[in-house]
Amino acid sequence: MSAVSPGLKPRKSPVQARSAAAVEALRVAAIQVLIQEGLSRCTTTRIAERAGVSVGSLYQYFPNRDALLAAVLEKHLDGIAGVVDHACHAHRGKPVSQMAAALVTAFLAAKLHDPEESKALYAIAGERGGAELVARMRIRIVAAITAMLASAPDADFDDPAMTGAVAFSALAGSVRTLLEGQAPGGFEARLEGQLILLMTAYLETHRRPASPRREAP
Repeated sequence: MSAVSPGLKPRKSPVQARSAAAVEALRVAAIQVLIQEGLSRCTTTRIAERAGVSVGSLYQYFPNRDALLAAVLEKHLDGIAGVVDHACHAHRGKPVSQMAAALVTAFLAAKLHDPEESKALYAIAGERGGAELVARMRIRIVAAITAMLASAPDADFDDPAMTGAVAFSALAGSVRTLLEGQAPGGFEARLEGQLILLMTAYLETHRRPASPRREAP
């Protein structure tokens, strides 16, 4: 976790299956406590009880609650970035319309796989090293989109990095509107289709003009 301050780094990484299982139980428990009781009541004692381990076991891996929450957020963000990265890599060299649909579908699938988890983690995304972790995820995703756009066989992007950044911002902003409860009725049901239309139209503004057909002699 080089993106966060030393005080938020884990004490050690699990190397045995039993240790890995304990850390995963703590991660799941932290999310559950966040969802059900909120950040103010998300203490190491409650997390350990929910995970079925002692508080001492928690401190073997994390120096404090905030270090655990930073680790939870990092894994969540890395998972989202990984899904989008995979989709972008798989669609290199495809027409921009396919790129647009794949990008939207992948991001929504990752972000809305567990909407309650995503919503709860917004509470810690602005602090506890969250800003650095979010920035790192954004850089990774925009880089994946940029590489995909640069490979488009039917479009020319003067600044694919800028286009990628705008595309990601449109996706992230729309999902945040939904998760923060600011969306109108029916928003979620239509979100994917509308975002695909939006993204397709945006990317296709960079399509190459069709070559004129030659008349047969």
